[in-house]
Amino acid sequence: MEQKLFTRNFTFLILGQVSSLIGNSTLKFALSMYVLEQTGSASIFASLLALAMLPTILLSPFGGILADRANRRNVMVALDTFSGLSVLIATVILPFGYDIFVIGALLVILSVLGAFESPTVQACIPQMLSGDNLMKGNAAVNQVAAIASLVTPFWGSLVYTAFGLIPVLYGAVVCFFFTAVLECFIRLEHQKSDCSMRIGTIVKEDFSVSIHFLRWEQPNILKLLLLAALVSLFVAGTAVVGFPYLVRTALGLSAELYGAAESAMGVAAILGSLCVGLFAQKLRPHNLAAIFISFGICMFPAGIAFGLPVGPLGKYIILLAMFCICQFGCSIFSTYAISIIQARTPEHLMGKVMSYVFTLSMCAQPIGQIVYGALFDLFSDRPYWVLLPSGLLVCAIGLASARFFLKFETY
Repeated sequence: MEQKLFTRNFTFLILGQVSSLIGNSTLKFALSMYVLEQTGSASIFASLLALAMLPTILLSPFGGILADRANRRNVMVALDTFSGLSVLIATVILPFGYDIFVIGALLVILSVLGAFESPTVQACIPQMLSGDNLMKGNAAVNQVAAIASLVTPFWGSLVYTAFGLIPVLYGAVVCFFFTAVLECFIRLEHQKSDCSMRIGTIVKEDFSVSIHFLRWEQPNILKLLLLAALVSLFVAGTAVVGFPYLVRTALGLSAELYGAAESAMGVAAILGSLCVGLFAQKLRPHNLAAIFISFGICMFPAGIAFGLPVGPLGKYIILLAMFCICQFGCSIFSTYAISIIQARTPEHLMGKVMSYVFTLSMCAQPIGQIVYGALFDLFSDRPYWVLLPSGLLVCAIGLASARFFLKFETY
């Protein structure tokens, strides 16, 4: 009998992800708009993003250890509760001044909590699903994230423009607490680990086992993660820092237009995850090289647009089209790659390996964000000097990776 996809546990997990992602996406959208409006600097904006990302990079491996040794349901409930409390405290003290400092501190706290939650959620999926449903489940999770990206920027821009930052923060508090309630209904088997071992011994042993698995048993997974981290340095720098800076500051367009662009990219992400679900049997690892190359190609029209005699709205449309294509490819890549990694990883190592997925894929992002923040400030009137060379470099990486993906397919 074929296992059903939306089991009780997976349904509650998806509903919790819907609530959590709506709160998270709306919150981060409003905070980014507030920081850009208050400072007008891509460098400050990028520095805050990079600072907030560091705890996730440094602590994700410990989050993986926790996910493999503790009750995953209880971990998710506790982390979402703490997230809600953190946003609530920040909302209360924000009117007293030092707003940029408070926002930076909040982003760091949420990053610390996210370092433990992300590998836990990803480790739960293969515990709930198996076989063909594993890729379908990952596609469903990605679709939820994409739908949140579709709805929340437009909704967040309306609420932020009409009422300001504080109502958005209170809405995020409600979302986090509601997520924690939903997660209480999840039932997962948990085998208690040996409590007689010291924490230092546990950490050392778990690191040793998981690194041995990646280094010697599945080295291609490690190479895939390193390659993705290299590309993310360029893609995250242009998309996470460059796109909002180009739309809001360089082109001087409204928060509503930026919110509409984020929603459009959400549609592209949904289409990408749907493609994985529909054509899962036809996808092969060598297709990932073509996705990398497409990222680089998309930067060419985006850069050329700033040298064309078209107005801000024309440049905006070209930027939006190119970044939507990138988002479509990113959705396909992340869904397919994570499913491959989960299928090749034993259950007792799932949390630790998934934590390395997040750590290695994110380690280059703060560097990319800081570098591109400085570059976009330096070439604020000539952004094509940033986008065109980046496109060439990403295309070169994609071409060089083609042979690796062919080997990965037969391994």
